[in-house]
Amino acid sequence: MHALVYFHPTVLAALEAVGLRGFWRGYFAQRAAPLGPVGEAPVRASFYGFAPAMTARALPAVWDLASPATALIARLDGAGRALADLLPDLDDRLADDLWAVAEALPCDGRVLAAANAALPRPDDPRQRLWQAATTLREHRGDGHVAALLTAGVTGVESLVLRTASDLDRRVTQSARGWTDEEWSTAAEALRERGLLVAEHEISDAGRDLLARVERVTDDLAWDGWTRAGGTVDGARRLVRDLRDPALTCQAVLPAVHPIGVLEIAG
Repeated sequence: MHALVYFHPTVLAALEAVGLRGFWRGYFAQRAAPLGPVGEAPVRASFYGFAPAMTARALPAVWDLASPATALIARLDGAGRALADLLPDLDDRLADDLWAVAEALPCDGRVLAAANAALPRPDDPRQRLWQAATTLREHRGDGHVAALLTAGVTGVESLVLRTASDLDRRVTQSARGWTDEEWSTAAEALRERGLLVAEHEISDAGRDLLARVERVTDDLAWDGWTRAGGTVDGARRLVRDLRDPALTCQAVLPAVHPIGVLEIAG
């Protein structure tokens, strides 16, 4: 649900209308806007996987094209209209239930989640659904960064491991702005730790590390859902109710894209 804003033509048109033309201008402006008119360093730190040269090309220059407040209005307007097109029969209670979870999330130590959680509650139910999903996405992402840090894995190293496991290196490396030399340096560091067999082949230890990171990430995210949503059964019911709408939104994503969202099983 969150990711559709990077690809749905209605959202892209809303961003272009305020001066944010091109995929990466829209991407960085949308995600960074809740933080205010920040420079590249805090965005690179919180987004975690981007090369400094890539974030520096986008920030702070995007704020000369559209202010954070303008970017926030454009993304929410576009997201709401996109979801109205995709989910015309949406039960408004889903938006309210997901908003209740997002509103009660524990956000200490989670900068992107906290910045999104502080945004006002939209009146439109589809905008409300999207903003709640976005807060939850950033909450999980913040937890993922914490899990990677605890495992001693840098942003570029996490990408090298993933492309040796299940992502396309050509797409991922280019999308995050890393040079071949930077990529190879990270791969060599991972190989010395026994996490890669070769630059493009993950070891059993590397797979185990990725699995541990995902478990920690999931546990941290699920803890937020259950603490905010009351009972475990209630949270699971909400997840089940959201599955079909999420699958509908997934169809908007192109088969090959640069943001690392894998296909949800039907």
